Amino acid sequence: MSTGAIIAIVIGVLIVLALLLWLSRRGRAAKLESRRHEAREIRREAEVRSAEADQTTAEADERAARARQEEAQARATAARADEQRQEADAHHARAHEVDPDTKGDYEPDRDRSTTDAGAATTSPDDPHYERSEDTTTDADADRNVREVHEERTTTDPDRDPEVVREEDHRTEYR
Repeated sequence: MSTGAIIAIVIGVLIVLALLLWLSRRGRAAKLESRRHEAREIRREAEVRSAEADQTTAEADERAARARQEEAQARATAARADEQRQEADAHHARAHEVDPDTKGDYEPDRDRSTTDAGAATTSPDDPHYERSEDTTTDADADRNVREVHEERTTTDPDRDPEVVREEDHRTEYR
């Protein structure tokens, strides 16, 4: 082989190596640019979602503020109603005192004390409170759950109480 051919081969190999190096760098740069573009898109989407979350939070805060304001107004209205009720009771008592046909044993009428919704304001602590038959308390509900659980564990002695509790839990939270 001649010296000119060897030089031509070496130059050809160097050109091919330079071309491969240039193509690999260009491919790497394109891949990096693609990842940068993807990251920009993800950031834009995150900003949009963040703005939506901020807007939802602001709406929730506004609703909560309105609810607090309405609650305060309801309490103020209830307080005014109580004051009016007390004034009415005082007027009834005064009328009872002035009326010559009464004996002076006036008691305010508890049946007329109502809330804004018109329901009686009596509570279980009130001596005039009567619980309706269909009303259940937390204690009643707890007692019913215990009775059902005991019944299920005692009717089938082969059943494991832990399995029964787990089944009750699954049924309760469906």
